[in-house]
Amino acid sequence: MNNKLFVGGISYNTTENDLQDAFAPHGTVSEVNLITDRMSGKSKGFAFVTMSTPEEANKAADALNGSQLDSRSLTVNLARPREDRSGGGNGSGYAGAGSRSRY
Repeated sequence: MNNKLFVGGISYNTTENDLQDAFAPHGTVSEVNLITDRMSGKSKGFAFVTMSTPEEANKAADALNGSQLDSRSLTVNLARPREDRSGGGNGSGYAGAGSRSRY
C-alpha cells in the first residue's frame, strides 16, 4: 500500500512547514515535498506528503481532502507512481535546420 499523498490546490504562500502542521494531527509526517518552479523558485500549487504508514496516509486523505488551508480548498489523495518520461528533445516538435526534408 501507498503512504505518499498528492496535495493539490495549495496557495502559493503555503510553506512546507504549513503542510507539516496540517498533516501532523493525522499521523507521523515522514516527508513534505512542495513542488516549485526551477527558474523562479515559486510554488507550483501542489506537493507530496509522505506519512509513516498507509493507514495514516488514508486517515489524512479522508480528513483533509476538501478542507481549507490558507483560504484554499485542498485536494488530497493517494499519489500515483511517477510515469517514465522519454528523454531528449525540448518537446517543441522543432527538429532544427539540419533536418529539412530533401525531396
